[in-house]
Amino acid sequence: MTTLPTTEPPTEPAPEPSTEPATVLTGMYAAEAEYLAAGGPGEASFDLLAPFFAPDVELHQAEGLPYGGTWRGHDGMTRFFLRMGEVWESFDMVEQEFLATGEHAVVRTQVRARARATGRELDFAVLQAITVKNGQITEVRPFYWDTQAIAAACTAPTAPGAGPAD
Repeated sequence: MTTLPTTEPPTEPAPEPSTEPATVLTGMYAAEAEYLAAGGPGEASFDLLAPFFAPDVELHQAEGLPYGGTWRGHDGMTRFFLRMGEVWESFDMVEQEFLATGEHAVVRTQVRARARATGRELDFAVLQAITVKNGQITEVRPFYWDTQAIAAACTAPTAPGAGPAD
């Protein structure tokens, strides 16, 4: 009996991660769903999301929201997600539509959320202008239709006499 020498099949190098904005955004939203399923802020590691965000990423939230302001870098994003977890009991992205992609992408997301402070449920749309460079998200600017309604749903009513003194 003749034994033929075995050869290892040629190994192909691992494909490079895509830098296409639509692919980056789709991957980020999938990672965000995994992050939330793993317990989200305070439970899951931001490491699931970190590869999709540039180290100097900036997230600009409307000032009138309980999580308003500019959040910078991976540390800022981690703190943002923690703050979102404090504000929202649930925050489900029930439908998403990529309206434009390229270095400057636009994503419309329909959200269903429940505020922790009041238990109120909201359905609202948010439009995000997102910049993707070199395969990572560098800037996010969400635009809400009614920030006042969102802020009101997230704010527990104050008891009489609990406010500042006249």
